Amino acid sequence: MASVAGIAVLCVLGMTVPLATQAAELNHAREYARCMGLAPSDPNDAFEMATAWKGLGGGDAAEHCAAVALLYSGQAEYAARRLEVLAETIVAEPDFKGQILAQAGQAWLLHGDAPRAEAALTEAVKLLRGKPAVMVDRAQARAAMGDYKGAVEDLTNAISADPKMADAYTFRASAYRYLDELGKARADIEAALLLEPDNPAALLERGILFRLDGKDAAARQDWLRVLALDPDGEAGKLARANIEKMDVRSNQ
Repeated sequence: MASVAGIAVLCVLGMTVPLATQAAELNHAREYARCMGLAPSDPNDAFEMATAWKGLGGGDAAEHCAAVALLYSGQAEYAARRLEVLAETIVAEPDFKGQILAQAGQAWLLHGDAPRAEAALTEAVKLLRGKPAVMVDRAQARAAMGDYKGAVEDLTNAISADPKMADAYTFRASAYRYLDELGKARADIEAALLLEPDNPAALLERGILFRLDGKDAAARQDWLRVLALDPDGEAGKLARANIEKMDVRSNQ
């Protein structure tokens, strides 16, 4: 599953106006947009805003923002649980319920509970009629469970729906590698890099495939490129670890 200045809740809602008047005057669509916009940059303020807004009639929209704020604040398990409950109780179109369940699945993945993620994302796939991004998320959950064939199936469907998804090719290459189908893995990673030549995850994966082929110099070149593009991200950390591991083995 994006900087917005912090909003002081008391100022937004107006301390001097009676609560009933505040609730009547609130534009809930505007409050929802403000709260969701605040969540990525200042999740604690967003959560406080959502809690106060819910007390003034914010309802399901306020609850959704509160859950998303929890997710951005690193409380993935609590976010996932609240999102699942919201998806069960909200009166909304199937697409919106599906989006909430997709967020729940992403939260479960971040929490490290792949089975719960896979279950939530399976429901999201049904409601969203196989939206490619949700298929990619479910593929990640399945891969985390060791179901690489299931992951390949999801990723193949995602690529069929949107052939320009570099991440889908990258993840499928990784799944093929675990299935020891290295020819297919190489083809997928080249397709990913044709779409996005500086995609850190794709360069990381190609380096792994080069390493398996005994092409250490090529592997190092890809991993050094990852370090330049994403030094503090997950791909960068893995590239650094792979270089260190390769150097240790070379010196033994």
